[in-house]
Amino acid sequence: MTITPVLLCGGSGTRLWPLSRKSYPKQFVPLLGEQTLFQASAERLRSFEKLLVITGSDFRFIVTEQLAALGIDPGAILIEPEGRNTAPAVLAAALYLDATDPEAVMLVCPSDHLIPDSADFHAAAMTALDVARTGQLVTFGIKPTYPETGYGYLELEKASDGHPAPLSRFVEKPDAETAATLVASGRHMWNAGIFMFKASAIIDAFKAHAPNLIAPVTEAVDSAEADLGFLRLAPAAWSKVEDISIDYAVMERADNLSVVPYTSAWSDLGGWDAVLRESPQDDRGVATHGHATAIDCDATLLRSESDEMALVGIGLKNIVAIAMNDAVLVADTSRGQDVKLAVKSLKAQGALQAEQFPKDHRPWGWFESLVIGNRFQVKRIVVHPGAALSLQSHHHRAEHWIVVEGTAKVTVDEEVKLISENQSVYIPLGAVHRMENPGKVPMVIIEVQTGSYLGEDDIIRYEDVYSRGQGAKG
Repeated sequence: MTITPVLLCGGSGTRLWPLSRKSYPKQFVPLLGEQTLFQASAERLRSFEKLLVITGSDFRFIVTEQLAALGIDPGAILIEPEGRNTAPAVLAAALYLDATDPEAVMLVCPSDHLIPDSADFHAAAMTALDVARTGQLVTFGIKPTYPETGYGYLELEKASDGHPAPLSRFVEKPDAETAATLVASGRHMWNAGIFMFKASAIIDAFKAHAPNLIAPVTEAVDSAEADLGFLRLAPAAWSKVEDISIDYAVMERADNLSVVPYTSAWSDLGGWDAVLRESPQDDRGVATHGHATAIDCDATLLRSESDEMALVGIGLKNIVAIAMNDAVLVADTSRGQDVKLAVKSLKAQGALQAEQFPKDHRPWGWFESLVIGNRFQVKRIVVHPGAALSLQSHHHRAEHWIVVEGTAKVTVDEEVKLISENQSVYIPLGAVHRMENPGKVPMVIIEVQTGSYLGEDDIIRYEDVYSRGQGAKG
């Protein structure tokens, strides 16, 4: 009996704003070290069976790009038409695996957790496998090291002795006083949101405790369509699926639950205070990242996420300051769970910074806006080696392209030519055009757009190697 790891890769990216946003949530960002949290999760799981990833359409090419950088070939990538929380995602994965292997064992993991010790995690997984073989639903409990109010807790029937134990009940996120009592009891562990079970066992649990999910999720899987290297769940069926977590749908109702304790380091990096705790600090508890300088500060995190942005803190204590080109967050470290309120407020104001990451990632590379005016916009565009934008035209804008790094193969109507560094080309309004990178290094272009409307949806697409439809951005 082997283990198939299932990585859940969605999320709204609000608690680590402004670095994490809906369009580019925290699992794809290198928060600690060179690898992203998603990459570190995939690396930790690569010794098991081939990885099964469940993600949204907007993230599918980011997922494949980051896996390719590690040399990891996933077994399958399921695309959710829209986010419906963890219960439908887990059920879809279980149905997909059960169709070919009724004895398949799933190790379900979020893709945005920090677990530094892979060897210890593997050992815990093998312990969980012995329990899951019997038909138990296994959840991983983290030994608490302090009274955290941002986590849910698992209550064991007796104090943990390090071995698997029956689960007594789930405890919602507590207040500070209750959290201290739970930690002192010895019978409570943090709920990591990591699970292991046979695919058939979790399907049976859904049938017993959340039967309303079975029909629409089954239809979404059975009617799924292959798209490039992805499997798209059927949108019509998926739209009928309830938005609910696996805890609420099944785990809190099932009676065949076991907890496998995990005592090594773990964090869900659920706030900037958690990032500070996990970051290298000086002797005054100060952590800096990027072009950031701390002068006479204590217990403070300073991060500059731009080479052009110098961040300086003087005399700060218990402060988080995160600076990006388009947004800056300054907060008390004790208010980490309230960052989502900033996102809510900005969203109500219609601010793009609430959800849109400054770099807009595409399957061919990425771009960012440098200057936006009433009838013009200046962008920096980076195209991966061998990649190409779609063959397209625009109703409302003309474009000027200046190559600043690499060489571009440019199509304008019937003409195809190579444009080298320091050369430029003009794309008239309505012209059918394409940009390609024929080289072996990234190509960088400065694009100047002029026209009456500069939105990303002003596009007529004629050919696209990434199978995107009309009006899709990029």
